[in-house]
Amino acid sequence: MIENPGILLTILAFALVIGPLVFLHELGHYLAGRWFGVKADEFAIGFGREVAGFTDRRGTRWKFGWLPLGGYVRFAGDMNPASQPSPEWLSLPAHERAQTFQSKPLWQRAIIVAAGPVTNFLIAILILAAFSFAYGDNRTPSTAGLILPGSPAAQAGLQAGDRITSLGGRSVETYRDMVKYTQLRPNEAVRIEYERGGAQLSVDAVIGVRTEKDRFGNVFKIGQLGIAPPESVQVPVGILEAPLIGLRTTADIVQMTIDGLGQIITGRRSVSELGGPLKIAQVSGERLAMGPTEFVFLIALISINLGFINLLPVPVLDGGHLLFYAVEAVRRRPVEPQVMEWAFRGGMIAILALMLFVTLNDLGAFGVWKNLAGLIG
Repeated sequence: MIENPGILLTILAFALVIGPLVFLHELGHYLAGRWFGVKADEFAIGFGREVAGFTDRRGTRWKFGWLPLGGYVRFAGDMNPASQPSPEWLSLPAHERAQTFQSKPLWQRAIIVAAGPVTNFLIAILILAAFSFAYGDNRTPSTAGLILPGSPAAQAGLQAGDRITSLGGRSVETYRDMVKYTQLRPNEAVRIEYERGGAQLSVDAVIGVRTEKDRFGNVFKIGQLGIAPPESVQVPVGILEAPLIGLRTTADIVQMTIDGLGQIITGRRSVSELGGPLKIAQVSGERLAMGPTEFVFLIALISINLGFINLLPVPVLDGGHLLFYAVEAVRRRPVEPQVMEWAFRGGMIAILALMLFVTLNDLGAFGVWKNLAGLIG
């Protein structure tokens, strides 16, 4: 039976995921700026018309918008999207100019910009560390407990007891490493390196496909070699080790994100799999309906993706600013204002085009276009 979390639960879940994560992202910028003596003119919590607010003793206006989906911070002197000095900035009194973003050394500006994405990664690391501390760490070895008859692994001649050491040139140490690699690569050829009786062997195979449907009716195609795990090994994790596991898991998720984007760019995965805000809202509602553990894990996953996306070298995003700072560091002088302006215009157009594309993808996944075609037909 297909379950539906309902529109109200979906909206609530989306707000609970996106709102705090975007707010904390901006808080990272704010705290780093404050550390280096940059005045913040505004810190908006939520978007839209201000419904309440106050001005603190530092002169920062804390605004509460009617739409509780994140927020933004505007530093003193930040008079254009590229954060470039302007005639208005030059006209400021010296003591005010010293508190502006543009007046700070290059390395401080870079830290302030990077602080937002770094905060997103830290949130995910803390959540995943808490999970490992609470539930332990699965370290089941990458040894074949059983080879499913007729599976790609069986056709390749693998046997129970073989220890898989590498898939596609990427080393694997645990059964989880093996699953993470194969799930993303249905129908792809792979070189399997393994150990049998002390001998190092290798064989080529094509990863199979398994279709699954969850309780909400979502259909997934995942890769599978047909190797069943040996006896599970779940290891307790101490308070000091937990952050390291959280960091490792975060790095694994980033690697999977890069792999997925690479597959889309090279055409091995359909662009229809790219999701936008509507898809995030749908998944948020489903995970909240599944329970707090699933929902909190989704928050960690979305936080990692927010951090990763914001570090992409696209003007308008934090990564675009960092790219120009890197160029400035090499050239020993800032990029020309007109170049920055055109780059940020192009970046804004690209981001808006991507948002439109993924929203159309989301609508297509929800069957909107098929329904419209049926009505027109």
